[in-house]
This record gives sequence, C-alpha cells and structure tokens, in this order.
Amino acid sequence: MRLIRNIYIFCSIVMTVEGEAPELPEERELMTNCSNMSLRKVPADLTPATTTLDLSYNLLFQLQSSDFHSVSKLKVLILRHNRIQQLNLKTFEFNKELRYLDLSNNRLKSITWYLLAGLRYLDLSFNDFDTMPICEEAGNMSHLEILGLSGAKIQKSDFQKIAHLHLNSVFLGFRTLSHYEEGSLPILNTTKLHIVLPMDTNFWVLLRDGIKTSKILEMTNIDGKSQFVSYEMQRNISLENAKTSVLLLNKVDLLWDDLFHILQFVWHTSVEHFQIQNVTFGGKAYLDHNSFDYSNTVMRTIKLEHVHFRVFYIQQDNIYLLLTKMDIENLTISNAQMPHMLFPNYPTKFQYLNFANNILTDELFKRTIQLPHLKTLLLNSNKLETLSLVSCFANNTPLEHLDLSQNLLQHKNDENCSWPETVVNMNLSYNKLSDSVFRCLPKGIQILDLNNNQIQTVPKETIHLMALRELNIAFNFLTDLPGCSHFSRLSILNVEMNLILSPSLDFVQSCQEVKTLNAGRNPFRCTCELKNFIQLETYSEVMMVGWSDSYTCEYPLNLRGTRLKDVHLPELSCNTALLIVTIVVIMLVLGLAVAFCCLHFDLPWYFRMLGQCTQTWHRVRKTTQEQLKRNVRFHAFISYSEHDSLWVKNELIPNLEKEDGSILICLYERYFDPGKSISENIVSFIEKSYKSIFVLSPNFVQNEWCHYEFYFAYHNLFHENSDHIILILLEPIPFYCIPTRCHKLKTLLEKKAYLEWPKDRRKCGLFWANLRVAINVNISATREMYELQTFTELNEESRGSTVSLMRTDCL
Repeated sequence: MRLIRNIYIFCSIVMTVEGEAPELPEERELMTNCSNMSLRKVPADLTPATTTLDLSYNLLFQLQSSDFHSVSKLKVLILRHNRIQQLNLKTFEFNKELRYLDLSNNRLKSITWYLLAGLRYLDLSFNDFDTMPICEEAGNMSHLEILGLSGAKIQKSDFQKIAHLHLNSVFLGFRTLSHYEEGSLPILNTTKLHIVLPMDTNFWVLLRDGIKTSKILEMTNIDGKSQFVSYEMQRNISLENAKTSVLLLNKVDLLWDDLFHILQFVWHTSVEHFQIQNVTFGGKAYLDHNSFDYSNTVMRTIKLEHVHFRVFYIQQDNIYLLLTKMDIENLTISNAQMPHMLFPNYPTKFQYLNFANNILTDELFKRTIQLPHLKTLLLNSNKLETLSLVSCFANNTPLEHLDLSQNLLQHKNDENCSWPETVVNMNLSYNKLSDSVFRCLPKGIQILDLNNNQIQTVPKETIHLMALRELNIAFNFLTDLPGCSHFSRLSILNVEMNLILSPSLDFVQSCQEVKTLNAGRNPFRCTCELKNFIQLETYSEVMMVGWSDSYTCEYPLNLRGTRLKDVHLPELSCNTALLIVTIVVIMLVLGLAVAFCCLHFDLPWYFRMLGQCTQTWHRVRKTTQEQLKRNVRFHAFISYSEHDSLWVKNELIPNLEKEDGSILICLYERYFDPGKSISENIVSFIEKSYKSIFVLSPNFVQNEWCHYEFYFAYHNLFHENSDHIILILLEPIPFYCIPTRCHKLKTLLEKKAYLEWPKDRRKCGLFWANLRVAINVNISATREMYELQTFTELNEESRGSTVSLMRTDCL
C-alpha cells in the first residue's frame, strides 16, 4: 500500500470548470489522471472531489468493492487497456453520479450485473467473453445511449434482453468471432452500428444483417478471405427491411472482383451514401463495367478514399468507366494515385466530383466530357498545369465551386479563358500563378483564394470582378495593397505575409466596402506613408485580423519589432500642408514678437550697442593693460545732456579745473576728432579717461547718446577697477521715466550710489570736496613712470643695435 501511495503522488489533477459561473461548486470538474503508470491496484487516497478518473494503460487485474467509495462524485471512469478478468458492477453502487464507464481492451470473461441507473456510456468491447455479456439488469438501464460489446458467439437471445432500449450507437469489437446466429443484429434498436471484425472472418452475413439494423453502418477489417455470394444469390437475398442509408467500410483488403461484388450488392440495397476508405485491392480482374447491373438503385454518393493497388491485371480505364457510368450525384476518388479518369460519351448526372490527391494531368480535359449538372469539382493536389484548359472544360458545365489548389497551374497572357458565369467559389492556392491570372478569372466569382502563388501586383487591366466579396492573396510577393476599383463589393481581404512596406492611399480611398482585412506579418516601413494605414483600425469600421501582434515594423532598423499601434508619427511632420501653415504662423508670431520687442524694448539700440561693444572688445584683446594705462590722459570724462550744459560749464568745470591743473577734464566739444564717428569719439574719450562722470537728470535719460556713453562706461572694457563711474544726480529722476534699456542705471539709483547736487548752496563745499576725492588720482606720475620705462626700453634697443653694428664692422 505504501508503494501505491507513492505512485499516486504523480497522478496529475486538473480542475476544469463548465458554464459561465465557476464559483458554483456543482459546476466544477476535477480530473485525476493516473494513466500509464503500471499501477496494480487502484490508489487508495483518491481526491474525494474527483469527477473524472483515468486509470487506463495500467496493470490492474481486479477491482475491490471499496476502491471507489471515496469518490462518490465520480462521473467518468476510464479503465481500458488493463488486465481485469472479472467484474462486479456492484463495485460502483456508491457512485450514483457515474455516467461514463470504459472497460474495453481488458481480459474480462465474466461480469456480474448491477443496476447503474444513471449510466449512459458503457464499453465492454475487445474482451474475452464467450457470449455477449448481457442480462436482464442491462435492459433496465433506461438512460444508456452508447453500448460497446464483445463475445466469441452471438445469439438472438442475447440481444433480445436489450431490444427495447433506444440506443444511439452500438459498438461491437471482437477479438474472436466463432459463431453468429443469423438475424441477431436486426434485433438491436440503434441508430448507428459499428462492427470491428477479427482477421479472417466472413463478414458477409454481418453486412447483410447490419443493413437491416441501423441507419448508419460501419464495418472495419474486411479481408479477402470472406466468402462472397454470387450475383445470382445476391438477387435472391431479401432486403425488404433494410434500414441503412449510410455505409462505411474501413480497412478493406480485397481482390478487385471481391470489391466488385460488394459494390454490386450494396447498389441494390437501401444505401444512399457508400464510403470505402483505406482500401487495398489488386489481382486479375474478370469483371468490369460491362458486367455491372446499374439498374434499381437509390445510391447517391460513392467515396473511395486512400486507395492502394497491388499487382493489376486489368486496364484501369475499365475501373474508371465502372464508376463514372454509375451516374450518381456525388463521386469521390481521392488519395488513389489515379493518373487519369474516363467518362462515358453521354451526359451524366454528377453534381459533385472529388478527385483530390491524385496525379491527374492536363490530359483529363483534352476529351469532351458532358457534365450538364456538375456544381462542385475538387481537383486539388494533382499535377494540372494549364489554367485555360480547365476554364474551357468548366465552360460547358453549371459549375459553382472549383478547387484547383496545390497543382502546377500557370497562365500566359496569350491564352484565352472562358469560364461559366455560374462559378462563385474558386481555390487557386499553392500554384505557380503570376499577375496574369487576373485576366483568367470568372466574372461572377465571389470567393477567390490565390494564396501561395507568385503574384507581385494586381494589374490595372484586370477583369472587373464586380461580385467578388472575399479575396485571399496571402503569401505572395505584393508590394502594395490592391485597390478596389475592379472589386467594388470586396468585403474580406487577406494579404498576409507579402512584401508590403507602405500601403498606398488608393486602398484606403477605393476600398470603402472592406470590413475585414488581414495584412499581418508584412515588412512594414514605419514612416509617414504608413500613418493612414495605422489609423484604419482606430478610425474606420475595418476589422484588422491579428491586430496588433502581427503588425510590426521592419524598417527603419531602430523600430524593428515595434508594433504599429505603438509607433508615434506626429501629424505635424507627416502633413505637409499643416507643416507649411505652422511654419508661416510661427514666423508671423516671431515677426510680431520681434516688432513688439523693437518698439517696447528698443532692441535696435541693444543690437547697435552689442555690435560696437564687440568691436571694442576685439580691440581691447589686442591691447595690453600697460598700454591701456599708458593711454590715460584725463582724470574724468563728463557725460551730460545738452539741456544741462549750463550747469556743467558754470558750476562743474570751474570747480574741478583749478588753475594748478591738478584735474584734467575731457569734454566732448573740446576734444572731438572730426575724422572719427561720434561713437568712435565716445569710446576714445572713455578709454583715455580714468573716470566717467554722468550728470543725471530727466534730460539725461531721454538722450540717446547719453545712454550710449553710460553703456560703454558701465561695461568696463578699459578699466580693471569697479569704481570708474561717478554719478551726479542733478535733478530727481522718477523711475517711470527711465527707459527699460537703462535698467543698470535704475539699479544704481535704487542703491543710492550717486552724489546728489544740493539745493542748499551752503552744502556745495562738501559736495565739491567729495567729488574731488572721488576723482583724485595722480595721472601725471603714472604717465611719467610709463614714459621712463618706455625711454629705458628704447635705449636698450639702441645699444643693442650699436653693438650689432660694431660687430659687423670688425668682421
């Protein structure tokens, strides 16, 4: 038991939820998967909430009565492919909710029945029962829908116990079948009967009784060792109670004549749809279409799928004609390696033909074929090469649906195509078609599939396909989305995996009817040309399939892998007209701003000052400080307004310039140089003066040249010290009178860094004393010192020159 517990730890438990309300406990499903774990006993610690338990592919050989007590909510129990030999259904008496019980592929020899009233699915097939394991209790399972049985012997009495049950499906899976009592199967009341025969079993009587049993009959494992009845015996077999309308034979291995007998027998039964799949036949054929009785049938459909040939001793044309002369509605011969097909030389009733997955070539259409009722033709996965040949063949039919995918089809411009107007659905995918295919299409086509071809563009000269609603051109070489000028009703377009970089505006403008677009996985170039395409998903009714993960940038490289919806393309940079308007508006705003600044802040004056200051700065850079000091000639330069000249000449000058010449004053009118401009004279005066005296008054702040002089003096380009400016406030100046450009002057006045002219004449003495102290400097001594230094330098240069001359004379 400890070993069992350790094994069970690895059983996978999956919680599944049904319905829309997972919070409801009654709708929760818990699946425990313990399959393929070599278990010899049922795990003892199963989760009580388990509803589905899979114990298949283990080594269980016996079930105990207590094995499933703990899982009272169990609904599905799978026990197939174990080694169980005996079973008592009372083991599940506490599993009242059990609906599905699979005990197939075990070694059951006996079973003890117990009424499981809720059971709907019970499979006992492929076991070792000697007779059918059916008793009275089985007949009481009124909810049973699907029943699987097995047994070496089949008797009528076995099925009579469940004859009253209305079953959906009965599955008979035999390992051996030694005896069958004729007439047993028709006792069953089921819609579908599936019989899997053991090898080397004569199935003939089972086929005959099976046709009388259910509407759908499937038989598997039919080989050539069955004893077939002759045609004369077939005609004597009574099929008055035949029920089967759909017959499927699977895994058939027969000689051709045996298959011929089956076709002939079924032809005269109630079967309407006959399908044979995974069939292998060969051998020498003695019977052909001339031996077949085509009369008295209700057959509508015959399907031969996955056909394999052994050695053939018969012309295949006879087989083709046998099938096409049946003149039924639907015929399928697929996966048969069929190289050709023949039709009778008279009109047939075929409405559906499926010759897919063969090796048919263009030879098929080189003979006249009369198919006046054909609506669907499937020729996919063959070796057809010429599309125009197919069109000429189809033109003589009322064809509606045509599948030519996975062929070798091509079309040349000089080939004429003639399609019937009835064709509405065509699949031309996986071929070698190029742009010219659009000149060889049915005018009434509604659904067209051209994916995986070699199309580079949709030509403008294409046929007007006014009925086209769905177009698939995925996996081609398109470089742009096709316009809809020729497809006015197009509503679904697939251009996935092409070479589209930037879809043009033609698609957006002409394809107004398109509601579904799949353009994912193209190498989009995320530039302004893509902006309108990106906006399709947001601002239009078009549903973009795969948006947004399948729509990523390929170029430029810095955006590679970025989803289109995450790419920001500014409207300003992508709209040329808007860009021009924006630039014009900005220039106008800037122009107005400059004009306002020029008028309000006197910007021209600042620019002139800046230009003059720049020139002066370059000149100062070339002049050493010693040379600048050497140029000083005056104690002070006086700047004043013309309106204040009387005070300057009558008061200021006389009090500063004494007879001893201790203070030298620079006045504009005294030292003006006519060879220079006014601004150059001003700069020169400030340069040659140790200090600058500004006589301030309301007249001063209104004078342009006074501003100019103050600007150059304040910025101190020629002086190292910071006290070279002396302000004399002659008259009080209201701050509102000071222009904006003179903010430095306003700052100095606010700091009261000035000498104020006293109104009281008794205080003038102190005023003049302070002013003399402010400008007092011995410029004469400074000048003499520099002159002496200059004289010494000249003497040294002269002496050096003399020595050089003397040395030259000696030589």
